[in-house]
Amino acid sequence: MYNPVKQILKDLSVGLLDEFDRNFERKAFFDQPWPARRLNTRGSLLVVRGGGGLRGSLRAQINQNSITFSSHQRHAALHNEGGSIVVTERMKRFFWAMHYRFASRMRYRKDGKPGKKSLSLGEQAQYYQNLALMRTGSSINMPRRRFIGPHPQVDNIVRQVADQHMQGIQTMLKQLLKPR
Repeated sequence: MYNPVKQILKDLSVGLLDEFDRNFERKAFFDQPWPARRLNTRGSLLVVRGGGGLRGSLRAQINQNSITFSSHQRHAALHNEGGSIVVTERMKRFFWAMHYRFASRMRYRKDGKPGKKSLSLGEQAQYYQNLALMRTGSSINMPRRRFIGPHPQVDNIVRQVADQHMQGIQTMLKQLLKPR
């Protein structure tokens, strides 16, 4: 039997997941741009990994009368809400590894100056070196880059989906109440 609430929740989950996914393309939470990265590299910070990373991890779970949006990525909430990360020894080892990775890829011209591509590699190597030199226990502030949550555009989508279903219900009721 047709359950209008369940169908509305299904349609909402599909529509909202699509819009939340578009936030990664926009590099903004609808009309609110994300803060720029400190390190200017290609691609978007939240979509750096080839398999979709955070973007590809968004899921919608329909319960009785609600939808829960989530991600299995541990860092999802930190990116969405912002906050700070405490530097650990393990992080410092990672930062050193990244520093050496970028530094080793640098190429120099015959005159001893870095080539065009090496300038950005040098910036990346320096960036990771600065992070690696931070004291254990100090914190790194992560700016808020919201990609999921309440917004007037979300309200508009909810209203549109509900209106569409109400029209369908009205048509169905007219057919049921029509004299035979």
